[in-house]
Amino acid sequence: GDGNISKDFGVDHGIAAQSILLGAREKGLAGCMLGSINRKDLRSRLEIPAHLRVLLVLAIGQPREKIVIETVGPDGNIRYWRDDRAIHHVPKRSLPQIIIASHAVEAQRE
Repeated sequence: GDGNISKDFGVDHGIAAQSILLGAREKGLAGCMLGSINRKDLRSRLEIPAHLRVLLVLAIGQPREKIVIETVGPDGNIRYWRDDRAIHHVPKRSLPQIIIASHAVEAQRE
């Protein structure tokens, strides 16, 4: 974030990071958004000017594993796991489970 432009960055950096990661994925790359980082050390190592604020770090590269998105089971468990073929399984909740408005819309239809 450029402190010369703004002091508050809201969520714009998250939106930008997500767009970058989606673009990377479209090109066959994988990535990870990191917010828990040592900003002071990073600033020093990369010689980042004082007016720039480190908001997120994006790690982007060739995927090293196959990832499969799974539906969350009836027990609600969202823990990731790797099977005996080293495939990384990632349970995700369905849209009706995460979008509050969808419950209201469904109730109105009934």
